[in-house]
Amino acid sequence: MIILDGKIASQSIKEQLKTEVSAIVNTGKRPPHLAAILVGNNGASETYVASKVKNCKEIGFASTLIRFEDTVEEAKLLETIHQLNNNKTVDGILVQLPLPKHISEQKVIEAINPKKDVDGFHPVNVGKLVQGLQTFISATPYGIMLMLEHFNIETKGKHAVVIGRSNIVGRPMSILLSSNIKKGNCTVTICHSHTPNLSEICLQADIIVAALGKPEFVKANMVKQGAIVIDVGITRVADATAKKGFKLKGDVAYAEVSPKTFAITPVPGGVGLMTTAGLLKNTLQAYLNNND
Repeated sequence: MIILDGKIASQSIKEQLKTEVSAIVNTGKRPPHLAAILVGNNGASETYVASKVKNCKEIGFASTLIRFEDTVEEAKLLETIHQLNNNKTVDGILVQLPLPKHISEQKVIEAINPKKDVDGFHPVNVGKLVQGLQTFISATPYGIMLMLEHFNIETKGKHAVVIGRSNIVGRPMSILLSSNIKKGNCTVTICHSHTPNLSEICLQADIIVAALGKPEFVKANMVKQGAIVIDVGITRVADATAKKGFKLKGDVAYAEVSPKTFAITPVPGGVGLMTTAGLLKNTLQAYLNNND
């Protein structure tokens, strides 16, 4: 069994990015600049954004963190995005989701200049992805593709089952795996809450991507021997025995599923780290696009 260790794969990517940024700065140019907007004080969002800022510093990016209370007006948030769009020294913009209910996430996503949309959520970038054009790929699916590449996992001709149809993970993941690219060329089935016989479909899968947000949903009896399992889920589950009062659980029951697999991602330490790697690569690409 291969453990698809996100720490190992992401560190390799970050070292590569660090070298590229150093070469840019050594020519007298400014480093790539990522601006992050955080609304409210959601614990998970705080952790994610802090990690992104830390990683920017590690590889030599400039980063700006803009914080708002969860009572901020939608118009104020949109105005801030507009200012960042017009700031020529800002290459990438990300707004940490989820947002408070009084703010339209779709409006916010569409307000970001597609050329600075390093999260890959803007409809322009999603449309380009569907058409197989060069674009910013949603950071989590991009990170998964980078992981498959790093560990040289064969995908060509495989049957991939993606559980979950979100615009952030499930849909773009299905497009990438089915595309005629290096780690694509799969036959893809998308499953969701209305899929009958889900277990039987999963048992046919050479590759399972679990992205539905239900802790330990995928059990051993849903996975065939020798499958490749990518666990995108990460949920805080209360645990009185844990120091923090909770444990992080993926969508896959790791202990029972892992012995059956050819390769599997752990939670934590798997896809989450690769999401950040994908975001950083997108930011460097945005910088190069803006400075060619």
